[in-house]
Amino acid sequence: MNSNKPNINIMRLPHGEGLELPFYATSHAAGADLRAAVDEDITIEPGERRLIKTGFAMALPDNYEAQIRPRSGLALKQGITVLNTPGTIDADYRGEIGVILINLGDQPFTISRGDRIAQMIIAPFVQADFHAVTELSDTARGSGGFGSSGKR
Repeated sequence: MNSNKPNINIMRLPHGEGLELPFYATSHAAGADLRAAVDEDITIEPGERRLIKTGFAMALPDNYEAQIRPRSGLALKQGITVLNTPGTIDADYRGEIGVILINLGDQPFTISRGDRIAQMIIAPFVQADFHAVTELSDTARGSGGFGSSGKR
């Protein structure tokens, strides 16, 4: 096993039986595909959002998070995206992983059991120490607002 890979313990929930656990579709994929653990088809109408269950819970190592992101094909072809992109799963969360999908398209979209609905990135993070100060260091950009860097 590659020592750079964190170990992620996954617990399949009863309604997730028979579904593939998160998996990388290719050897260079950054995101592991997540599948819908629905018992019956769910249709998301245009403008509607729904929480879709995945049928598993997991334990992340300390100082790691899971980021839930949209699948590009669903976004481009159907207008289906993850509403709070990226959704963050904290290392101390032990509940079922859910994906908040929204239909930004103009047609209803149906999700069936086992459909790939999102991707999950496992990433390390650091917690910062925040300090109140009365002055910040100066930069060329300064306090210019969004888009003030002049770059296209």
